[in-house]
This record gives sequence, structure tokens and C-alpha cells, in this order.
Amino acid sequence: MLTTDFPAGAPCWIDLGSPDIPATAEFYGKVFGWTFRSGGPEAGGYGFFQLGDRTVGAVGPLDEGDQPTWTTYFRTADVNATAQAAEQAGGSVLVPPMDVMGEGWFAQFADPQGARFAVWQPGATTGLDVVSEDGALVWSELHTSDQGAGFGFYQALFGWRVEKFEPAPGMDYRVISTSEGDQQATAFGGIAPTMQPGQPSAWTPYFAADDVDAVIAKATAAGGSVLMPAESVPNVGRLAWLADPHGTPFALIKGEPREQS
Repeated sequence: MLTTDFPAGAPCWIDLGSPDIPATAEFYGKVFGWTFRSGGPEAGGYGFFQLGDRTVGAVGPLDEGDQPTWTTYFRTADVNATAQAAEQAGGSVLVPPMDVMGEGWFAQFADPQGARFAVWQPGATTGLDVVSEDGALVWSELHTSDQGAGFGFYQALFGWRVEKFEPAPGMDYRVISTSEGDQQATAFGGIAPTMQPGQPSAWTPYFAADDVDAVIAKATAAGGSVLMPAESVPNVGRLAWLADPHGTPFALIKGEPREQS
């Protein structure tokens, strides 16, 4: 389960590139009750999504030519070493390591299958203030064109462990955990095949929802769309995939992503 202890290799931050930050903030405010706090003039439009006074994510201007997307950040003890390891393992450095105003050090990559992600070496900011609560990040999932190669790449960077899990007959799903601690207790995400042929490989955040169907209703009323209707999966929970008005995918899940019967 994801916690704010953020061991090495665990998701510790998420942010969204948006073509219209006020509209994006309004949408997620209606869906999850988030408020937006600007990072100030020096942040170039970047700001924070908050539940109460606790940060659950962030949003910034969309880079030219990019599609709106959520980016998952994984904690690292050495951003420069991770950048070197990513290149050696066949990944691409999209944004080289940089200091973020003393808050920490950041770099962004694409894995060999093209999925984008980032890493964070903490400075003053360790990571998100809240996870695994209603309206906050609870699970991170990679849909990839090559599960084996995808896992091998991230294992080389972070030492992740993997356990195969079959939530439905014939479905190849792999639960991923950090390198240390109880493997099931430190599970934070999964790796699955892409849903359709030719679909780009990508990471997608899951947000905890006490009532998945109610959140879907709020999202569609606010201009979002349903990519995968709500479904109850044994030993997993009730989940759904949505897109915000700019087409950015995100997912919902009730309860822990993996519950043993």
C-alpha cells in the first residue's frame, strides 16, 4: 500500500500538464473537492492541488507539442545516477536532472516502450502530503506493449520486485513493490498489457474513491468522459477509468487495490 514514507522507488508525486489550468482546476475541484494553490510567479504557472491544506498533486502549463497527461514521479536517492541508469537500460532522458528551487531534484524520462515518468530526489519537499485516502493517489499502473521488458527496465533503475496476479481468467497482471520491506505491504502499482493494439505505453494514476459511481457522476457532469465503466473485480475492488475534459486519463478505485479474500 502506498504511504507517505516514500521508500526508494515508490511513487512520491504526480503532476498534470494542462492547456488550461483554471479549467483543469475547476474540473478536479468538482470531482474530488480539490482546491488550487499557485506556486507563485517564479513557478511559471505551476501550482498545487490540495485537499484541505494537504497537497495531493500538481498542475502546470502543457509543453508545446505534448498531450495533456498525468506524470508519475518515483523517489530516488540520486537523480544523476538514475538518469545514467535509465540511459544504460535503453530509456531516454527527456528533461535532464535539475534543481527545483531547493525543493528537490527532478528529471523526466521515457522507458524503452515510450511510457513517460519522472524521478524526484527530495530536498525541502519529500513528496505528496497525503496518499491512499479518498480523493488521493493510491495506485500507479503501467500499461505497456512489453510487460517483461518494461519491468526489467524499472527493476534496473529501482530494484522493484514483481508478483504475478490474475484478477480475471487469462489476464496477465503484475503487481510491483519496492525493493525492501514486506513485498505485499509495499506494493504500490501494477504492470498490464496495453488495452488496445497500437495504444501508447503510459503510466496512469488511480485515485481512491469511497463511492466510485458517485465520482463518475460528478466527472461526467463536469465535462469528463468514461473510458471504462465501473466494474467490481474480485480481490481487487470497484474501479473505473475516466478522462478529464482535455482527454487526460485517470482511474478510480474503492478500497485497497489488492485485497485478499
